Amino acid sequence: VQLQASGGGLVQAGGSLRISCAASGDTFSRYAVGWFRQAPGKERDIVGSIAWIGRNTYYTDSVKGRFAISRDNAKNTAYLQMNSLKPEDTAVYYCAARRTALGGIKEYDYDYWGQGTLVTVSS
Repeated sequence: VQLQASGGGLVQAGGSLRISCAASGDTFSRYAVGWFRQAPGKERDIVGSIAWIGRNTYYTDSVKGRFAISRDNAKNTAYLQMNSLKPEDTAVYYCAARRTALGGIKEYDYDYWGQGTLVTVSS
């Protein structure tokens, strides 16, 4: 499967942004999806994940209650809705996929990666 993340941009602190991950090349509903982010000078870390039929989600503590992951398998697209954004959310955001029911929380859990989209939150 090929993944393409899009929708990043510049947003003020407290604002919202939704980024998308469009999949092609295989049956998207057979893949769990993870969202990761990499801030400048830091390692890439998990943001959250969603199971292949979208009923199970996971979020890292720093985004719980602010971010929401969803997917529309008919459109072969996963989404990361980000609300109440903070400057520390500034990062390149990546979507990743693995051909299992549930997502993982480590980079090595995923076999397929999108190219990343930059989100910048200004204070």
